[in-house]
Amino acid sequence: MANVIDITGLPLERVVFTPSPLAELSAALHALSEPSHHPGLHGWVTATNAGLKTDLADRLCEADFLWRSSRSDILLPAHPKATLREELDALDTIDDERFVAAFFEINCSPRYTLPTPSPLVDAGERARVREMAAARGPRQAAFTDRMLTDPDGLRVWLRRLFEDCEDAFFGDIWRRVGIQLAADARHKTELLRRKGLAETLAATSRALTLDEAQDGSGTTRILVDKLASGRTTAFADPANPGLTLLPTSFGWPHLLFSHAPGWRPVLQYPVASPELPAPATLELVQQRLEALGHPMRMQLCRTLSRGPHTTGELATAFGITPPEVSRHIAVLKKAGLLQTRRRGRYVLHQLDLQVVARLGSDFLEGVLR
Repeated sequence: MANVIDITGLPLERVVFTPSPLAELSAALHALSEPSHHPGLHGWVTATNAGLKTDLADRLCEADFLWRSSRSDILLPAHPKATLREELDALDTIDDERFVAAFFEINCSPRYTLPTPSPLVDAGERARVREMAAARGPRQAAFTDRMLTDPDGLRVWLRRLFEDCEDAFFGDIWRRVGIQLAADARHKTELLRRKGLAETLAATSRALTLDEAQDGSGTTRILVDKLASGRTTAFADPANPGLTLLPTSFGWPHLLFSHAPGWRPVLQYPVASPELPAPATLELVQQRLEALGHPMRMQLCRTLSRGPHTTGELATAFGITPPEVSRHIAVLKKAGLLQTRRRGRYVLHQLDLQVVARLGSDFLEGVLR
């Protein structure tokens, strides 16, 4: 399964490798809110979270749905700037309707690849956004209401939050990793110039490949190997054709693909791969692998890895009935692959990422034992 970016006729100079302070800040914030995604960063996460002032930590919790389970498109700029403040200035130029529509975009939603109206002007979309927020708790529901009723005020609040992150910890991070990311972007740009796109993509990520049609049609596509499927074109924004690739030091193991309708596609790729944590028992590994053997359960795991979801949300996202979802959930729970908790009238399920992260090394240790 793959995401597809049609780049037919796109000049190579429109494929841009460049670091982004805002995208790297969002990767760091994601690691702080979901440390189980990033076992190699546990030391940094612990030290940084311990050093946050209470007020800043509370504000980050308020807004963390923007980067916890997936990254909002507003955090992956198609035209990065040299500094975080310059990128925030560019963010300020986006009109409220477009900003709020992107603000509430959730990648696991089946609507992501379809144009959706802004919840500021469409009552149906506003109701959907509020319902999804309510399923994730009163804090996110209250934050959502603030954005819908006072978008200008909350945009100012959000900018101040990012600026305070820069003062508290990200400024030091960017001075350290920004040089590394700029060097990687220069290397990829030079590789693109000398060796071409196919070799550059292979050097960027094993999940990226160039597919050139052999039927004489001239169609050229980039395939992004991810469980979810999506399709876009480098000409999605006719006034701004191209593809932007953002290196990240904090992003492993994620390869992010932003391709909302009408937006220039953006890929954020990791430049380093920390080691996964270690071992469990062969019988348990076998049970877990069998539980993951069903293609629908694999799809459910992708969504549940990005954050907690209700049975109803999963049924809507995958077009199956709630009882079918429940049967798959039961198998995954029996194998110890899920965490489940109740929040009011909602029961939320989430993939246990630490268990899944150990599966490969546990399997290898078991067969070599």
